Amino acid sequence: MQFIENFPFFTIVLSLFCAVICFAFRDNRARFVCYGLLFAGAVMSASVLAYNLTSETGYFVYRMGHYDSPIGNEIAAGILEPFFVLLFEVIMLLSLIGGSYRIKRDVPESRHTFFCVMVCLTHAALSALCYTNDIFTAYVFVEICTIASCALLMARRPTRPLVAATRYMVFSLIGSSLLLIGIVLLYSVTGQLLFPQLYSTIQTLWATGEYTHPLTIALGLIVSGLTIKSGLFPFHWWMRDTYATATPAASGILSGVISKCYIFLLIKLIGRVIGREIYMESGIHTVLLIFGIVGMIFGSIAAIHAHNLNFMLAYSSAAQIGYIYMGLGLGTDAALLAALFQIVAHSLAKSMLFLSAMGLSDTVGRKQDFDTLRSSAHWNRFAGIGYAAGALSMVGIPIFAGFVPKLLFSVSAFGHGWKTYVMLAALAVSTILNVVYFLRTLVNVYSPALVTTERRKITFRMASAFSIAVLLMAIINVAVGLYAQPLISLFEKGIYIFTSVH
Repeated sequence: MQFIENFPFFTIVLSLFCAVICFAFRDNRARFVCYGLLFAGAVMSASVLAYNLTSETGYFVYRMGHYDSPIGNEIAAGILEPFFVLLFEVIMLLSLIGGSYRIKRDVPESRHTFFCVMVCLTHAALSALCYTNDIFTAYVFVEICTIASCALLMARRPTRPLVAATRYMVFSLIGSSLLLIGIVLLYSVTGQLLFPQLYSTIQTLWATGEYTHPLTIALGLIVSGLTIKSGLFPFHWWMRDTYATATPAASGILSGVISKCYIFLLIKLIGRVIGREIYMESGIHTVLLIFGIVGMIFGSIAAIHAHNLNFMLAYSSAAQIGYIYMGLGLGTDAALLAALFQIVAHSLAKSMLFLSAMGLSDTVGRKQDFDTLRSSAHWNRFAGIGYAAGALSMVGIPIFAGFVPKLLFSVSAFGHGWKTYVMLAALAVSTILNVVYFLRTLVNVYSPALVTTERRKITFRMASAFSIAVLLMAIINVAVGLYAQPLISLFEKGIYIFTSVH
């Protein structure tokens, strides 16, 4: 075994270790522990990705303690796992750096260390969910991620974040309960927990016709649990208060990373545990397709009726997540490719939008209503640039990352009968609705002010960390949009490994 194959395990253990040592530091030192952790994790993830891209198989399994199934536990890394861990680490790092000065204002000083501990635990959970090869281990880290997410939300000064955290916790616990019941039922039928053994047992039972109904119910419960936790319509109502009331760095992590990690886990379970054929035969994909399309439309309608910038961004997340589930609902490699690219595009844009919304609102005393925010982009130029890049990406303007998945979804829709017409119509309607609310707010923040409000000029010197983080996010977004083909090729190779290696 090559030494680099230890890196996924090191990433998880290092995160847990940093969560412990953060208690020994206060404020800045604890924050720099988080920065160091995320940077070190990104280096290790990039190394694993480069290693697998140059290896013959492009995939390896790390057995903790070197014990085989069913005693041992496993970590598996192909192409997609280290890539998405790397993506999440970059977004978390830039969100923390860009929102650092608001963390000092929004989070009481006594909770700064606590906030950093929760960031480390979140990183541990995200890494484990991407790398794990054991379904019960996945559940354990889903719960760790849920607790850490609620803590990040509650760290802000009361009382609204407490209400939002309670609502988020209720929905999360419902999702976790369904996920756990599904795992227990699946284990009672198969007697397995590791992905490869689960896959082979499910294939055998399905082929013989044994336990078809219990398996379908178990798979339905697992899928339902993860869709609730990721915010698929109609379970997206927790998003508005959760994303809008957290401190902006936490909003960027919650919207750009955590919900996407649950979706990535679902994709991993479909490819590595359920199997494409059984997933399609069970009919679960059609349900995801319908709810994904409905979520695209209703999320956008809710965003249009919002009168608060953060509320609008939260509802738009529900719409954009609908795109991902529409791709999973179609079930083809082309649609999965589009869904993976949508995860990348939305993660990059949404965290940047929440940070930019923070910068814009800081010019008018942190107010979020659209009338007061008029002309705010002139008072914080870097926030205006970030918001423009994020909005144009969400609309699907060429050269930005958000254009690519819309194109891929359109191409993948052809040749599927009634689904073709429904998907193309949904894409057209959703894009028009995106234009309505994103370009409306973009024009608004650059238009002359109509409300007399005291305004504060924010320069690069006053918010250098924020400005650099937003600019880097905008540059990455444009780079992904302009040079999409290498990323598409990487995803194609990763999907092949996902579906062929068990």
